[in-house]
Amino acid sequence: MDSFTSKIAVVTGGGTGMGRELVRQLAAEGCSVAACDVSADALAETARLARDGAAQGASVVTCIADVAKESDLVAFRDVVERELATDHVHLVFNNAGIAGGGSFVTDEREAWEMVFNVDFFGVYYSTRTFLPMLMAADEGHLVNTSSVNGLWASIGPNSPHTSYSAAKFAVRGFTEALLCDFRLNAPHLSASVVMPGHVGTSIVLNSAHAHGQDPEHLTPRDLERIRVQLAGLGAPVDGVSDEDLRKGMQAFGEQFRDAAPVTAAEAATIILDGVRAKRWRILVGQDAQDLDEMVRADPEGAYEPAFFDALRKLGHFGGMGI
Repeated sequence: MDSFTSKIAVVTGGGTGMGRELVRQLAAEGCSVAACDVSADALAETARLARDGAAQGASVVTCIADVAKESDLVAFRDVVERELATDHVHLVFNNAGIAGGGSFVTDEREAWEMVFNVDFFGVYYSTRTFLPMLMAADEGHLVNTSSVNGLWASIGPNSPHTSYSAAKFAVRGFTEALLCDFRLNAPHLSASVVMPGHVGTSIVLNSAHAHGQDPEHLTPRDLERIRVQLAGLGAPVDGVSDEDLRKGMQAFGEQFRDAAPVTAAEAATIILDGVRAKRWRILVGQDAQDLDEMVRADPEGAYEPAFFDALRKLGHFGGMGI
């Protein structure tokens, strides 16, 4: 797909971060965009920004939807059909995601499955829902956001990261499997899997909200769990008050967003350039490229202490607990 002008795109998780920037950049290129998110306020701001910068003829429509609920995505599809007066779409960006549910052993099952349901089943349900509309287009492209955790299932030796990593590996495998499926059964369709490293988004803050763990609402049990995690990472938590711990968690989320090596806008540009170039595998950030090479070079050693030490020396993933 050489140009997005006069095309129609769907973006999940369009309220903030990469999703918002995809909506803005697509609209600026003359693409009509339908975006969904769970946050009405964030989605309204995305719509305002995108419409302000939209090229002539580009429409922007929105819908509140939880991608973990197939019925919400069906309702979103109905909005797309009605508001954009179309029976087809050219692009589907499955971008929505949250973090959390790190330990399969110690975390609550509900938290673990919430993350997996959003991060994998959100992609699956959206693809199922919008596939007929992609099929109806003269050409179509499915873009599924995985992660560097779809290459490497860890954020460090002292931080289990099982739900997010399992979901992102599943997204990667699902998308790669579709390459052959589309070639055989829908040759006018293409697919790409996106694997971002540390990108400046609000995923840490948004995930805390999704789990009901905004810093100001953390329970004594939540705070104790965080203390144990931080102690495992070598952080000095003895003597830190609950209030200071709350402030620290808020600051961490803001730092993850504001001090990342790649901005959300830069990530969206890399993704769209990859789609134009018909690349099925889109790595975002030098950290993603380095990690990909390192895991391929030494897959058996990827979870050993020496591997983590090598990552530290490259200066990657410091904000993720490594």
